[in-house]
Amino acid sequence: MSLERALELAERGRGSVEHTHPLVGAVVVSKGEVVGEGWYAGLGSPHAEVSALEAAGERARGATLYVTLEPCSHHGRTPPCVDAVVAAGVARVVAGSQDPNPKVDGQGFARLREAGVEVEVVDSWEARRQNEAWRVWISRGRPFVTYKVAMTLDGRVTVPGSRWVSGEESRRRVHELRAESDAVGVGMGTVRADDPQLTARGVEATTQPRRLAFGRGPLPKGSELELRPGPLEDELSFLARDGVRSLLLEGGPKLAASFLAAGLVDKLLVFVAPRLSGDGQGPLAALPDPVELRRLTGEQVGEDILLTAYVREP
Repeated sequence: MSLERALELAERGRGSVEHTHPLVGAVVVSKGEVVGEGWYAGLGSPHAEVSALEAAGERARGATLYVTLEPCSHHGRTPPCVDAVVAAGVARVVAGSQDPNPKVDGQGFARLREAGVEVEVVDSWEARRQNEAWRVWISRGRPFVTYKVAMTLDGRVTVPGSRWVSGEESRRRVHELRAESDAVGVGMGTVRADDPQLTARGVEATTQPRRLAFGRGPLPKGSELELRPGPLEDELSFLARDGVRSLLLEGGPKLAASFLAAGLVDKLLVFVAPRLSGDGQGPLAALPDPVELRRLTGEQVGEDILLTAYVREP
């Protein structure tokens, strides 16, 4: 339960934590009682572990620290969190996930164990999912890519005589997804056919995502999209270096298949509408090999069903 509470606390930083940092929450428990809580709130605030330990004070000595991510062991803007944990006299650390940064991975746990602190790594799916975009960005040097598509029950992405495949509630959810993403991208086929805006409309959005068109172009006159004409791997690496952690892919079947074949899709969101089309394209062009999916879940969104699955876990 204390790790679940730490995950809840970590969410308080969403929207304020800078893109180079993960969400982190921490809880200090002594003799079955929560004596300190903390979370990382963004630039200028203490790390979650330090905040929780300061709240606990002397009661942290001999206590258990529950934290959603491996405590840092390096000097950044602040001293290493492992030093604060050891100095506070914490006896045991329970961590939801290991830091995926290749330069950090496991070093925080090693430092704690060397100091005599008992360490348990839960490898919580919820903890990894909470920071899925940051984990891929920091470990693979590219954005976390989500492919979103709406299709009919018979697997078509168009319905004759209708502009929309999915319902109004699903379309609103897509705008929410855009507002949560650093960038939204389509292929040139979609650009030429629909001239999409790719903005987040009708929902709360503090900033608009970068709007990308993958392909050689040219873009239609007056298009406000950003052309990304290079190889997909190179373009994603550039975007990651430019601070793009998450990319929502809304392209057509050919672009989706290209990303999947290159191993560049992490997550699928499939809105299935209760309609039969009888004609038209499927959601993917031909793939060279089958793709196995993980963590399949479903939820109702209006009259539609939203299926979520992972190509690879973060």
